[in-house]
Amino acid sequence: MTRVKRGFVARKRRKKVLKITKGFRGSSSILFRSANQRKMKALMFSYRDRRKRKNNLRNLWISRINITSRLYGLNYNQFIYKLKQLNIHINRKWLAQLAVRDQEIFYELIKQVKI
Repeated sequence: MTRVKRGFVARKRRKKVLKITKGFRGSSSILFRSANQRKMKALMFSYRDRRKRKNNLRNLWISRINITSRLYGLNYNQFIYKLKQLNIHINRKWLAQLAVRDQEIFYELIKQVKI
């Protein structure tokens, strides 16, 4: 069997991995084997956290709505329930924006719900 020299292909693959891990701390950005492991783990974390970010943002929106609605005498649960009963369809992102940036409009929503 003939000998296969993989110089160009192997170098190209290693350089690609080291380019991805540029900026990592310690040997994770210098040594190929540890850099490859760190790259795989980083890609796994980024995949997981792209999904987790959506959950974190929803929790943030809910807490902002809850804090602001409690100032006007309703908790989050009652507020959302009564919005659904009145067929007012505003998602939590918009409600959180109103709660933070435009409290007069948010207060109008609270008044409609309380009637």
